[in-house]
Amino acid sequence: MSPAMKDETDTEQTSGNWSWWPSWRPTSMTLLKSAEAKILAYIQNDVWSRFVTLPNQNRIWTLKVTNKSARKHKDEGRVSNLLVQWLRKSFAHLNMPPSLSIGAQTPLVMIHGFGGGVGLWIRNLDALSRSRPVYAFDLLGFGRSSHPSFPSDASLAEEQFVTSIEQWRQSLGLERMILLGHSLGGYLATSYTIQYPERVSHLILVDAWGFPERPQPQLEGSGDQGSEVKRLSPSRWGKALTSVFSLFNPLAFFRAAGPWGPGLVNRFRPDFKRKFENLFDDDTMTQYIYHCNAQNPSGEVGFKAMFESMGWAKRPMVQRVHLLPPSMPVSILYGTLSWVDPSTGKTVVQIRGKSPTSITVRNECVCNAGHFLNSLVGNITNDIESLAFLSTADQRCFPSRLRRSARRVQPSS
Repeated sequence: MSPAMKDETDTEQTSGNWSWWPSWRPTSMTLLKSAEAKILAYIQNDVWSRFVTLPNQNRIWTLKVTNKSARKHKDEGRVSNLLVQWLRKSFAHLNMPPSLSIGAQTPLVMIHGFGGGVGLWIRNLDALSRSRPVYAFDLLGFGRSSHPSFPSDASLAEEQFVTSIEQWRQSLGLERMILLGHSLGGYLATSYTIQYPERVSHLILVDAWGFPERPQPQLEGSGDQGSEVKRLSPSRWGKALTSVFSLFNPLAFFRAAGPWGPGLVNRFRPDFKRKFENLFDDDTMTQYIYHCNAQNPSGEVGFKAMFESMGWAKRPMVQRVHLLPPSMPVSILYGTLSWVDPSTGKTVVQIRGKSPTSITVRNECVCNAGHFLNSLVGNITNDIESLAFLSTADQRCFPSRLRRSARRVQPSS
């Protein structure tokens, strides 16, 4: 075993130094591990689960899921090559690159969102690992990964997250990857791709957080003459509430609720149980979410440093997407019922369209999906799998099922 990899039976890290706190807060890393184990038992394919140790001794809890049938069917590579040959002939007019090879097995790496963990990908892991290795990990400061301190500066907190992702990649020896990020994970995946573009073959953003700029409040009468401006500046009471809430971490109330914390998750987020009810008929998922977020609020502190009033990013990613390489394929997915505004995707399309290189940016909405698109096993898994395939083929070749929602961006003159 590589020195960078530690067996899952290693001693779990403690969640803090407050000896009296666990007696009030019914959680521990052991309970989190137990809840996660119940979820991961649903996976049918081969699962490799380990702590990956970084140079600074922080540890990243990691899953690798591979297709079990791949070991049984020696003809798979030959069949894949026949498929590639057929694709080349079918799309010869599009000048597909001769180096195309589905057998390249570029891994798909998935980064969860705020307050999440590897368990939330449970409905996607088997399906997505049919054609390539799939990695999922708990972000630094979340889930079962190490919970170090984070700086209060937004750029430094972001850099700590991104550096940990790069060190994780180095420790595993991954040369290139298809990088998928959900919510906060989409923000960090984009930041990572900007800094390490040579390591990413395709960037997939699923309901990504932190892209739009915060709207500037307008005073009544500040618009053009004769126009009525209905947006008012926040009241003093509203400002006071915002100031008070800014003193606390986003999920502090779950921890402060002590033994009532798990019940609060069920009460305020009943959708977690509902979205996974065909897998678990009990409170497995809500217990998992609670234990993920009842630990020492490390990554939560890092996230708090990165956002301002009501969840807007202090460093909006839309201001930096132009730094992505012109040739980098970027795919953007939104849920039609999500609170994330999909219009930002159109802005990204416009910004990237100014590149002198032909780029395809996909901005599509998944019908009847909320912010947690990954809970929709059918739609989102098929979409991600199709997008992942595109990273091994010419980006101009869209599966017919998705073509109607894809937008082709031509270089501006």
